[in-house]
Amino acid sequence: QVQLVESGGGLVQFGGSLRLSCAASGSISTLYVMGWYRQVPGKQRELVAHISSALTTTYADSVKGRFTISRDNAKNTVYLQMNSLEPEDTAVYYCNARHRYVPSNSYWGQGTQVTVSS
Repeated sequence: QVQLVESGGGLVQFGGSLRLSCAASGSISTLYVMGWYRQVPGKQRELVAHISSALTTTYADSVKGRFTISRDNAKNTVYLQMNSLEPEDTAVYYCNARHRYVPSNSYWGQGTQVTVSS
């Protein structure tokens, strides 16, 4: 079992920056692909970025060049640095841990609200 707790959300102006953190209760070292997703009311949850244990990263087209995902396995923590924020980035952001070999073993955090004002 992995428990995830996100932090770092808040209200920011257009063009501003935020850094989200996701702390895992268990070890996420080599077994889990870590990801950030976001969801707005009435829409499906969408992938923002994910990072493998080998530090391979994938980003949604809408955030490429603006967001950076990273992980610190020693601290069991994943980060999402968000720059040049736009109102369209407003959403609840969720952290996810997905087991490399058993994808059905997938865990979610409670989410953190990010609001970008214009």
